[in-house]
Amino acid sequence: MQGAILHSDSNKDLRLVIQLAKKLGISARKLTKEELEDYCLSIAISEGRTGKYVDTEEFLNELRDGSKD
Repeated sequence: MQGAILHSDSNKDLRLVIQLAKKLGISARKLTKEELEDYCLSIAISEGRTGKYVDTEEFLNELRDGSKD
């Protein structure tokens, strides 16, 4: 399975690309704003995951200390 995500500020252009994809036998659909946000959040979580334990108190203290600058 292969996939692609396309973004356009033009709703008309995006509809045209989806129509073309369907004509070529490629499954395509428009994502809702929430679906797109969920996808981007899942990527951010995956990239931020280190597998290491993070002490919550220490992390919060570092955030507080850094905000005093």
